[in-house]
Amino acid sequence: MNDHKFKILVVDDEESIRKMLELGLKQEGYDVNAAVNGSEALEKVRTWSPHVVVLDIMMPVMDGYDLCQGIQQISDAAMIMLTALDAATDVARGLRMGAHDYLAKPFHFDELLARIEVQIRNRFPDLSGRRQIGNFVLDEPRKSIFYQERELHLSPTEFKLLSYMLWNANQTLSKEKILLHIWGYDFEGDENIVEVYVRYLREKLRDLEHEVIRTARGRGYTLYIPEEEVKRD
Repeated sequence: MNDHKFKILVVDDEESIRKMLELGLKQEGYDVNAAVNGSEALEKVRTWSPHVVVLDIMMPVMDGYDLCQGIQQISDAAMIMLTALDAATDVARGLRMGAHDYLAKPFHFDELLARIEVQIRNRFPDLSGRRQIGNFVLDEPRKSIFYQERELHLSPTEFKLLSYMLWNANQTLSKEKILLHIWGYDFEGDENIVEVYVRYLREKLRDLEHEVIRTARGRGYTLYIPEEEVKRD
């Protein structure tokens, strides 16, 4: 997803959730670390300096509320509470303790991803602003992309798809993964919509020979950038 390797710390004493989040976030390109309780997490915040902390509330040793207070004193990391406690009073308490967002279990992973992206954009604009990737310039705040110094006029979905492919340049992305990331878990349409939008992007890139967005037959699509041109600012 990014060359800066945004760091995300996952804090949950439930191993199945912790492992699921670790795997999913790593597949999205994040640098991920994990802790099983608040005390361990606080030490990792000190030594590892994550950008985002995704934390449960009900944990042994130190709960999520106390962890939020501790993190505030030593870090500017964004904190997203992820918990089964979804009563209004619990939400309010978490936010008063310093949490920046709140997501109740059970949750959709794609929604968590979106919330993480929002926190990164809002809290670390210098790291999530304008970037050069090969012959592309990605300007996330303006929702615009330039290719060979020419601005591409993209629909919101085209922008989301092309920026996703840029963050994963030279990696093959399956139709299933693209569908999940761009259209979400609840999409019930035809998966051929991916082919339709890839065609739209090729037309706007003037990629008649499919040299920029390459088809990996049976596996998906790859946005190709020569390694010597790969640069992300």
